[in-house]
Amino acid sequence: MVSLYPLSNSNSSARSNSSSPRTVEEIFKDYSARRVGLLRALTHDVDEFYGFCDPEKENLCLYGHPNETWEVTLPAEEVPPELPEPALGINFARDGMNRKDWLSLVAVHSDSWLLSVAFYLGARLNRNERKRLFSLINDLPTVFEVVTERKPMKDKPSVDSGSKSRGSTKRSIDGQVKSNPKLADETYEEEDDEHSETLCGSCGGNYSADEFWIGCDVCERWFHGKCVKITPAKAENIKQYKCPSCMKRGRQ
Repeated sequence: MVSLYPLSNSNSSARSNSSSPRTVEEIFKDYSARRVGLLRALTHDVDEFYGFCDPEKENLCLYGHPNETWEVTLPAEEVPPELPEPALGINFARDGMNRKDWLSLVAVHSDSWLLSVAFYLGARLNRNERKRLFSLINDLPTVFEVVTERKPMKDKPSVDSGSKSRGSTKRSIDGQVKSNPKLADETYEEEDDEHSETLCGSCGGNYSADEFWIGCDVCERWFHGKCVKITPAKAENIKQYKCPSCMKRGRQ
């Protein structure tokens, strides 16, 4: 399909790779390159991009390409398209909104499109591979964050992300009571690596996926269930767990 407008920083670009990415690394490379193109359109080349999005034109889309270029053009004609399509008609709202707000809106839709393309290409990945792909993607600031100059909020370490937001605050190492730790270990083979630096607040031993752990809702330290004499069954009935040290301090 011939572009309605030329690329701002390239004479031509395929809408997708000649051979689709297959591995996590290949898909992430594709994602990163498309992201660079979109960021260039919405930051460095923003005046040129803004001019291309004439509301008097037909439904226009913003594409990021695997060669780090961008393109404003009509949507793909083939049905269904080769890849998921970006937001349609971004030009129509241009003059009816504050410029900064309009660019932010385009940025949000661009993030959604990037994710849809990545997970379309990753449809045949297994669960752990999808998790790794999203982890790589999540380490990068979103297009929206870059365009609006917002700093990404840092998450707390995963071992601290218990069920504080849930009605019950009892927690195990993965945020819920483990009634079957072996099953959880099989589901996420990487769990040992994830929590390998977690130490028991009682005995100082390392985390093991084969053992039940529980987190104190006061000091947020983690303990072997056996060290604090708490079983998975007993933990089910604890609304807020306090470790022996915190219980002792509470009495003083």
